[in-house]
Order: sequence, then C-alpha cells, then structure tokens
Amino acid sequence: MEVKIGVQNVAREITFETDASADEVVKAVTDAVENGSALRLTGEKGRQVLVPAGVLGYVQIGETEKRGVGFGNI
Repeated sequence: MEVKIGVQNVAREITFETDASADEVVKAVTDAVENGSALRLTGEKGRQVLVPAGVLGYVQIGETEKRGVGFGNI
C-alpha cells in the first residue's frame, strides 16, 4: 500500500510503501489527530515514519498497482 503524507510548510511529501491495510492507516491517522500525538507508521522494510499530528497537511492512501514487465502487457 502506498502512503503519501503532506507536511505543512514543507515542499516535498513523504511517500513510502507499507504492509498495513488502508483501515489500519486510517485508524493510525485518526488516533494521532484526535490525541494530538505523533503519527507512527511502519514501511515495508521496517523503517518507521513519525510525523507530529499538528503539522499534517494530508494523508493519501492508495493501493500499489502491480505493473507487468515486457511486451506481453501491451
């Protein structure tokens, strides 16, 4: 699952892949915003992303699209 996080006053967004489901990501974002704590998500390679809830601009959640390779996919 691809997650994009926009941070206020920062030109670039944070983009990473996670094994968490969309519902898990939504719950983590909702809990962080409601509690005023940091949003903590873990990427596919075990790296953790921590963003203070007060500076979240947006969180975009989307399925990773598996793309085929080769001429057979045309």
